[in-house]
Amino acid sequence: MLPARVFAVAPLALVILGLSGCSSWVCTDTTAQRGKAGVRVQVVDTDGQPLRVTAEVVDWRLEPHPQTPSEGDLVFFHYRFDGASKISGPAVDACAVDKERVALGCQTVYSSQGWPRPDGAITGENWFGVEDPEQVAEVLLIPNDQSYDRRTCETDIKDGGGIHPPEQPSRGDQL
Repeated sequence: MLPARVFAVAPLALVILGLSGCSSWVCTDTTAQRGKAGVRVQVVDTDGQPLRVTAEVVDWRLEPHPQTPSEGDLVFFHYRFDGASKISGPAVDACAVDKERVALGCQTVYSSQGWPRPDGAITGENWFGVEDPEQVAEVLLIPNDQSYDRRTCETDIKDGGGIHPPEQPSRGDQL
């Protein structure tokens, strides 16, 4: 028979192990669902919860980059983040799409790379190339925050795992 002290201490030992993280023997990775793309979006975290930040494509056009005009037309766009922090703000994917909203090319836009405005917004501009620039109908933003992606189970079995942002869309993805 086991002494009464062992039965009294056992629940406490289980609580300590649980709080220390030793109880999670299985590491799992999941990917968040991609939100609906738009010209103006409410940025969401990996749980789909709003971050109180909006991101917007203010304008866009096709034109050669002044430093590399021989490359032909590139997508040039201005963006705006409202409610974002310059230091640790969110990032969203910007995609040039055709008239059916099929991605022609995408690039991640970081609010931290923009410039603070007097009204508190952060604005910036970016360039990226697409294979068929003449097909670009608009530039859309995907609302999922891409600024933080925790370690995966594959890279760190003890501290990795959890929900990760959706993969960046690639050419041909329907948005």
